[in-house]
Amino acid sequence: MISADAARIPPAGVADGGSAPPAAPAAAGRLRARRRLFVDRIAGVLVRAGGLGIIASILAILVFIVAQVLPLLWAPTIETTAVLPLPGGEVRGLIADDYGAHVAALDLSGRVRVVRLRDGALAGDLSILPPDKQGVQLVAAGVSPGTTLFTAATATGEVISAKMRWQTSFEGQERAITPALDALVLVRVDPAGGPLTAYAVGGEGNSQIVAAQLADGTLAVVRQTVSENEFSGEVTRSETRLTAPVPGRLTQLIFDRDQRNLFGASERGELLWWTLGGEKLGEPQVVSANGSPITALTKLIGGRSLVVGQADGVASVWFLVPQPQGGARLTRIRDFPALPGPIRTLAPSARDKGFLAQATDGTLALCHSTSQRTLWTGRAPLRGSALGFAPKGTSAYIAGEEELAVLAVHNPHPEISLRALFGQVWYEGYPRPEYVWQSSSGTDDFEPKLSLMPLLVGTLKGTVYSLIIAIPLAVFGAMYLSQFMHPRLKLLIKPAVEIMAALPSVVLGFLAGLWLAPRVQQMFPALLLMLVLFPLLTIAAGIVWEAVPRRVRGRFPPGSELALFLPVLAFGLWLSIQLSHSVERVLFDGNFQAWLLQTTGLTYDQRNAVIVGLAMGFAVIPIIFAIAEDAFSNVPRELVSGSLALGANRWQTVTRIVLHPASPGIFSAIMVGFGRAVGETMIVLMATGNTPILDWNPFNGFRTLSANIAVEIPEAPQFGTLYRVLFLAALLLFVVTFAVNTAAELVRQRLRERYARL
Repeated sequence: MISADAARIPPAGVADGGSAPPAAPAAAGRLRARRRLFVDRIAGVLVRAGGLGIIASILAILVFIVAQVLPLLWAPTIETTAVLPLPGGEVRGLIADDYGAHVAALDLSGRVRVVRLRDGALAGDLSILPPDKQGVQLVAAGVSPGTTLFTAATATGEVISAKMRWQTSFEGQERAITPALDALVLVRVDPAGGPLTAYAVGGEGNSQIVAAQLADGTLAVVRQTVSENEFSGEVTRSETRLTAPVPGRLTQLIFDRDQRNLFGASERGELLWWTLGGEKLGEPQVVSANGSPITALTKLIGGRSLVVGQADGVASVWFLVPQPQGGARLTRIRDFPALPGPIRTLAPSARDKGFLAQATDGTLALCHSTSQRTLWTGRAPLRGSALGFAPKGTSAYIAGEEELAVLAVHNPHPEISLRALFGQVWYEGYPRPEYVWQSSSGTDDFEPKLSLMPLLVGTLKGTVYSLIIAIPLAVFGAMYLSQFMHPRLKLLIKPAVEIMAALPSVVLGFLAGLWLAPRVQQMFPALLLMLVLFPLLTIAAGIVWEAVPRRVRGRFPPGSELALFLPVLAFGLWLSIQLSHSVERVLFDGNFQAWLLQTTGLTYDQRNAVIVGLAMGFAVIPIIFAIAEDAFSNVPRELVSGSLALGANRWQTVTRIVLHPASPGIFSAIMVGFGRAVGETMIVLMATGNTPILDWNPFNGFRTLSANIAVEIPEAPQFGTLYRVLFLAALLLFVVTFAVNTAAELVRQRLRERYARL
C-alpha cells in the first residue's frame, strides 16, 4: 500500500527547486512517427498503384491483341442490295467496272447491255457481232475467266470475242464512265461451218487462241496472230490449226493462264488435259471426277487451279501436281460440301482464291480454295443464268430472267481457317501438302501461305538449342560459385556474370551472324572437339590438383585453383582449333559440309540453330545463373553445417542436401530463361537465315514467332489478313509463355511444399 504521504511526494527535481522535463522531445518523436506513418502510407499507395498499373497495362495489351485477332473469327456475309430490271435475252456473261458502278451483260443474241447500278438505267447497248454477222445464231456465250473478254460461239463454226473497256473521264468533280467494246476478233474454227459445242478462248489483243469441239466430235485448236508493219501499215494475219479426235462429247473447255494447257470436261464426268506447244495435239490425260456429269468449269485467279462443278452439287478444286519421275498429273485436291442441286454457274474472285457457286435451285455458296472453307451459303434472290464478281471482290452480280441482282459481299479474311494456320495445306504447284509460311510474292495472284507451324517449331527449336547450352553452364556455375568458391572471389565473379545480361541482344546477334557463324563453318570439328576436350581436361586438372600434397595446397588461398583451370581451358580451346582440320580430314573426308550432305542428306547453312544456341545461350546464362545462385545461397546454412559435421564432404553435401531445397528456385530460373529465350528477337533475326523451315535439323536456319512479327509487321497492310495473323502469332506467343509459366509455378510450389520440411 502507498501511503498518502508518499503519494504527496513531488517528482524528482521538483522538491529541490527543479522543474518538470520539457515536452518538446516527446512532441518531436510523435511528429516523426506521424511523418513516418504518412510516408509509409504514401509508399504503400504508390507501390499498390504501380502494381495495379503494371497488371492493367498487361491486361490492356492482351485486350488489344485479342481485339485485333477476333475479326479473323467473324463469318463473312452476303446481302442483297438491289434487284434491277434487265430486259432482253438470257444473260450468259457479266463484267463489272473497277468502281462497281456499272455491269455489262451479254446474252445469247450477242447484245451487251450496260446497267448503271446507281439507278438501274441502261447506260449502253452494244453488240459483239460484226455488222455482217448480225442475226447469226449463237450457240454459246460467256466471259473468259480471269479477263474482261466477252466471247461467243456461232452456229456457223466461228468464235467471236471482244474486250470490254471502261473509259473513265471527269466532269468537274464527278467521275464519268463510258462503256465500249474493243475491236472484235473473229476466228473461224470449223471450215465446214458446222455448229460448235464447247469452246474456250485464251489470250487477248493481237494473239489469241481458240479451242472448240466441232460438230463431228473433233477438237480443234486455232492460234491466230495479227501483226502490223510499222512503215507500210500493212496488217498480216497468221493462223495455225491443230486437231485431234475426242472420246465423247465435251461440255466445257478452258485454257490455263499461259495457254500452255487445255482442259476439258465431258458429259460422262471426266476431266481431260491436253498439253499445247507441239506440232500436234497428243492424247489427253483423262481423269474421272467420280462419274457425275460436269456442269460448270472455271479457273481461279492465277489460272493454275480449276474449279469443277458437277451435277451432284459438289464443287472441287484441281491442279497439276509435279511428279517425282518428272511431268505433272491433274489431281483432285479438295472438295466442298454439296449444294442441294446441280451446280449451274461458277464465278472466280479477282482478289483471292475464292469463288461463288450457284445451284439450279438458287442456292448460293461462297467458298475459298486455300482454307478449304464454305464461307457462306444461302438462298440467292433469283435463279441466275450468269454469275459475276466485282473486281475488288466487294460485290457480286446474278443475272436472271430480265433481272439483275446486286449483292454486297463482306469477306475480309477468307484465307484463314484452323487447317490453313496449323495444318498441312496442299498449295498450287506443290507435290504434297506441307506447312509453309510465305506471306507475300511479286504477283497479285499469289496464294498466301500462312501456316504458323514453322514459326512455332522455329521458336521451340531456338529455345531448346539455347537452353541445352545455357542450363548446364548456368546451373553448375551457380552451384560452384555459391558452394565452393571463396567469398572474396564470389564478390567479383557474380557481378561480372550478371553484367553479361546488360549486353544488348542486337550486339550479340551482330557478332553471332557476322563473326561467329563464318568461323564455326570453317572449324566446326573444333566445336565438336571442345565438347570432348573441355570435360576431359577439366577432370584431369582436378585430379592433378587433388594429387598435390595438402601442405602445398594449403599455402594457396581458397579459390586459387582457378589459376590452374583457366589456362587448362585456354589450352583446350587452342588444341581444338589446331586439331580441327586433322579431325575433319580423318573423320569427315576433309569436308564436314559435304560429308554431312552425302551421309545424312542434311545441308549446312552458315547461320543455323547451332549459332543461335551459342549466342542466345550466352544471353540466357546470366538470368538462369543469378536466380539459381540465389536459390543455392538461400538454403539454410544449418543444413550445410550439419551435413559437414556428420562427415559428408562438400560434394556430397551439395548434391544430397543443398540441391533438394534449392530445386524450386533452380526450376524457376530455368523457366525464366525459357521465357527469355522464347521472346528473343534480334539474336534470332540476325544469327539465322530467318527462313521459316519446319525442321529440327541443327544445321538449318529457322524463324521464330517474335522475329516474324518484327520482320513482317512494318509491311503488313493495316487490318488486313497478314496484319491480324501477326497479332494471332503474338497471342500464341503470349499463351505459350503464360501456359509454361503457370505450369512452372505449379511445379515450383509442389517442390517447395515437398522440401519445406527439411
